[in-house]
Amino acid sequence: MNARPNIVLVHGAWADGSSWSGVIERLQADGYHVTAPQFPLTALADDVARLRQVLDLQDGPVIVAGHSYGGQIMTALGPDAPHVAGLVYVAAFGLDQGESLGALLSQGPVTPALAHLVTDTQGFGWLSEDDFVNHFAADVDPVRAKVMYAVQQALAMSAFGDVMGVPAWKTLPSWYLVAADDQALPPDAERAFASRMGATTVEIPSSHVAMVSHPGDVAELIKTAAAAVPARTYGD
Repeated sequence: MNARPNIVLVHGAWADGSSWSGVIERLQADGYHVTAPQFPLTALADDVARLRQVLDLQDGPVIVAGHSYGGQIMTALGPDAPHVAGLVYVAAFGLDQGESLGALLSQGPVTPALAHLVTDTQGFGWLSEDDFVNHFAADVDPVRAKVMYAVQQALAMSAFGDVMGVPAWKTLPSWYLVAADDQALPPDAERAFASRMGATTVEIPSSHVAMVSHPGDVAELIKTAAAAVPARTYGD
């Protein structure tokens, strides 16, 4: 078994596994075994099932890092999170029991990145190109941001109504990266998530997609989490 924890990366809505590329390169260079699967985004239950499928494949302890809605997925693992030794939230939702994404977001004005969200006839939400390039990925080179827009994975709007059960962060150590210039998820909400989960927190001047624009900072936080939960403590 690898002497270090495995790393599983969970992408959010309007993104895919490739959004973690810069982080993956850095972690692999340091000898970590990394998995960044594609999530269907068809329903929260489907996404949690995919995460559990991937966790079942891991040999030894795992640090799970989630971005945006990816935080919702890993939080929904609840107290039954086999192999998981720690959680890293990257500008991610960290809901508590009884909360939903829709109820949380309705507490304030619509953020710029979500201002023109379009729901298709199948019930999936898509971002407009202008909102994606100029707000969702505001600090990413526009050429690259347009590529990210082209491959965006739409989210089932039903996910906004799913109510959280007992969150995984109640029983697992957590770390949080706050994106101070986030125009999709309000930075104050991110700070509130981090505070109530007692997460070790770092804050950087980043757009919502910190793992794309600041992969070094994100990789460092994941490595910090991995170092805090050594494999020998949690090994099979």
